[in-house]
Amino acid sequence: MSFDQYHEPASELSAETRTFARMIVSLTEEAEAINWYEQRIAVETDKDAKAIMQNAQQEEFKHFGMDLEFLLRKKPVWQTTLKSILFQKGDIVELGTKGEEAAE
Repeated sequence: MSFDQYHEPASELSAETRTFARMIVSLTEEAEAINWYEQRIAVETDKDAKAIMQNAQQEEFKHFGMDLEFLLRKKPVWQTTLKSILFQKGDIVELGTKGEEAAE
């Protein structure tokens, strides 16, 4: 079985780095699932089926958020950057620039 999340030999990576790689892959998979549900919901005409898909998508949002929070706790510099961007009012690009500057 191949594990594509590693770009270096797994045996040379620390347990912490391997966990980090797994969480990045999990975050990506959750984002993909959110997208798939979004597309399905957009075209579904059956009210009950649509409600079930919306409920499932909410679960994926929760998992995405948990994965992201785990990663941010492991990478404080990311947390600093994102605190300047997320849930802030204003131009997103300008907030991103300020976030990068805050992390430097």
